[in-house]
Amino acid sequence: MKGGTNTKFILFQPQLHRQPPALASRLWFLLLLLFTSFTFAFFILTLISTAVSPSASLASAASHPPIPQFVQDALLHYAAAVNSTSGGRFSASELAAVSAAIRRCRPGCNLLVFGLTHETLLYRALNSDGRTVFLDESEFLISRMEQQHHGIEAYDVQYTTKVDEMWDLLRLARESSDSDCRPVQNLLFSECRLGLNDLPNHIYDIDWDLILIDGPAGYSPAAPGRMSAIFTAAVLARSKKGGAASNPKTHVFVHDFDREVEKVCCDEYLCPDNLVGTVGRLGHFVIDTVEGSSSSSGFCSSSSSSMNPNNSSSPALLMSSL
Repeated sequence: MKGGTNTKFILFQPQLHRQPPALASRLWFLLLLLFTSFTFAFFILTLISTAVSPSASLASAASHPPIPQFVQDALLHYAAAVNSTSGGRFSASELAAVSAAIRRCRPGCNLLVFGLTHETLLYRALNSDGRTVFLDESEFLISRMEQQHHGIEAYDVQYTTKVDEMWDLLRLARESSDSDCRPVQNLLFSECRLGLNDLPNHIYDIDWDLILIDGPAGYSPAAPGRMSAIFTAAVLARSKKGGAASNPKTHVFVHDFDREVEKVCCDEYLCPDNLVGTVGRLGHFVIDTVEGSSSSSGFCSSSSSSMNPNNSSSPALLMSSL
């Protein structure tokens, strides 16, 4: 008989505490829900920040202080000196008239310019504390200007008119003067052939303080001419949303005012009674906002003539009625 005993050691290992399967599933679900919610919220915030309207983002970008008067004088001096060597550009006195109107519009103008020209950067600088928008028929010029000058606001325009169609277009506009071609309206919804209805939507919502017309081209019968630009400016000036509560007057400058198209269309839509002065080849009009959604008196007080619309296709008859 053996007296020895075999000693056995039993080791108790602590059991790892595991979450019940149901609790673990709920925990993973909560984590996934939090991650999804955070991702969705980030996406929405990003979308909102990038979808700010052009008017709001560009308005904030345009809030620069005005340039000092002596800098304005220097810019005008050198621009006039350069322009004096080339025909067709603004003269020193014409530039001074536009500059004075911008300077009176403080703080900052809402300035709409038809045409990208040699003076484009000058207008933008003179109105540094306002908002300046350019419209031009050349996509190439707009693209080049945007590449060379960051932040400039310019849009291309598709003109459907020709200089040699002016008389027919005026006759059609008179026939629709109480509907599509009325003086107070939102041109975005207009079918008037003289109205520009394909501009960016916010262009129609801005109360323009000053409109400068130096485009499109109008030196040949096949060129677009400035009939649509002058008609559109006349409607925008009369159709301000703010009315008399903001600035009830709009200054409209028309370059090449001595040419037939510009003179006839200005007499028809900007009106001789609103002409406050001419400097060189620049006509200066001041247009009052018209209250209400329509105007029964037409564009000008003298436009309600006894001319027979059926005979108005004759340039001589139409001219005599203007």
